[in-house]
Amino acid sequence: MVAKAGGSTPRSSSQIELSEHFSHSEVSQVTPSSSEDFEVETGLSRSNSKDYREESATLIDIAAPSNYENRQAKFSFRELARFFGPGLLTCVAYVDPGNLEADLQAGGFAGYALLWLFLVCTIMGFAFQCLSSRLGIATGLNLAQHCGKEYPRVPRYLMWVCMEIAIIGADIQEVIGSAIAIALLSNNVIPLWAGVLVTAADAFVLLLIEQWGVRQLEAVFGAFIAVMAGSFGVMYSNADIPQSEVLQGLIIPRLPRAALPLAVGTVGALIMPHNMYLQSAVVQSRPIAHHEVDKKQSALRYVRIETAIALVCSFLINLFIVSVFAKGFYGRELPEDFGLQHAGEYLASHFGASYKYIWGLGLLAAGQASTMSGTYTGQFVMSGFLDFKMAPWKRSCVTRTVAIVPTLIIAVVFQASHKLDQLNQLLNILQSIMLPFAIIPVVYMTSHPRIMGKMFTSSRQLQVVIWILVGAILAINAYMIVSVTEGLFGNTWWLDLSFVVGGAMYYSFVMYLIIGPDKFYNVVDWTKSKGGAVFAASAASVEI
Repeated sequence: MVAKAGGSTPRSSSQIELSEHFSHSEVSQVTPSSSEDFEVETGLSRSNSKDYREESATLIDIAAPSNYENRQAKFSFRELARFFGPGLLTCVAYVDPGNLEADLQAGGFAGYALLWLFLVCTIMGFAFQCLSSRLGIATGLNLAQHCGKEYPRVPRYLMWVCMEIAIIGADIQEVIGSAIAIALLSNNVIPLWAGVLVTAADAFVLLLIEQWGVRQLEAVFGAFIAVMAGSFGVMYSNADIPQSEVLQGLIIPRLPRAALPLAVGTVGALIMPHNMYLQSAVVQSRPIAHHEVDKKQSALRYVRIETAIALVCSFLINLFIVSVFAKGFYGRELPEDFGLQHAGEYLASHFGASYKYIWGLGLLAAGQASTMSGTYTGQFVMSGFLDFKMAPWKRSCVTRTVAIVPTLIIAVVFQASHKLDQLNQLLNILQSIMLPFAIIPVVYMTSHPRIMGKMFTSSRQLQVVIWILVGAILAINAYMIVSVTEGLFGNTWWLDLSFVVGGAMYYSFVMYLIIGPDKFYNVVDWTKSKGGAVFAASAASVEI
């Protein structure tokens, strides 16, 4: 099999999908993926997925030049500028309203002690984002499309449902954050319920921006991030933060016992599950010669740099917020429901009225940026898992309706923001629970030469490190589920039983994903054969 040259080549499914989101001129240069080339030339289709899994060979293995090591291109700032942008779409997940909630609570209740954890979680997120980028660039398909090819129907549908729940949960957080920000900026002239309705409409305004092209969309995201960095940076610079304590919090791991629940919630707030699916898709918005290994390696290098720059910006925003609230409120008596809107009032009382509006402006930018990110991710997830495409505006209608209904009920019935804050905290826990259904598939895919090709498969050392991170996240989830359910329901036996059963089903599915579909069915076949042999031996002994 050789790469096609000249003439018009069929576009891959990822290209067709990207053309619905990005301008045609920016996508038309993308060469069809190696897996699609293999499909066209061998006659294998998605319906023959078993054969595809068993015999697939990619252009990565075939077209790799023998002198590849000597063909690495020199670093170019011009090339970096060409690849700069997709990271802006994904890094907003690290500074959405759910993260801001975690930031202010970490600073208010634990001071500077958890800054190291924010750094560690950002580095972990960077590792998973890089794996997602590698999957998208090396294969030409995004993570959801690979899941649609690799997993049987029932697991595939379960994973799709879990990701839809995660996306809708994030959408609720964006609605909450934007509604509270609007109430703060209007000095409560616009009530919470009206702010919820306003956020329902503004998503469609952002969808109009998408029609201009990917570069314009990335510029809008960059503007939102700049507003957040500027707003929270002004707060940080004017708050007389003790830099020595900030540095100590970053380099000395400390975990006060009282801050353990906050630490657990931080993991779910920072590493968003649906972000892995988005990263593997948006990196394909840049033209890449998929039949040239060195071009792919060069693209991966620039994408890693661009992702690192974007995540550094998001980390600094989180650091600003944690430090400001640690300076102003750590050691003081705070209400247990201390949250986003309380934060604005407390900032105004301690640092001055201007801080309330600066906080509201940054919060509004966080909510709006996350809105578009969630809409894009949902489209990629649905089309990849189900091979079903929906217009972005229709998709936004569905997710916004589901997100707004519970938020609007709480805002109207309770007329209090602390209920929305409590909902926000529960949604952070939900994101952490759904996280394995994103990180395990991306680790599984990038660890298999059959999928990635020998050149782009993760090394053994990297696989060990990544699986250790996955194990740590699963352990954190187990602790969080137990502690939260005990706090909410006490010792009610039937609820305890239901959570034991639910937990067993949850971790059974997680173990299935870790084993992978190929090995799982090998184990099933081995068990059947052994069981048949035992049954035959028993029957023979009875006859004797």
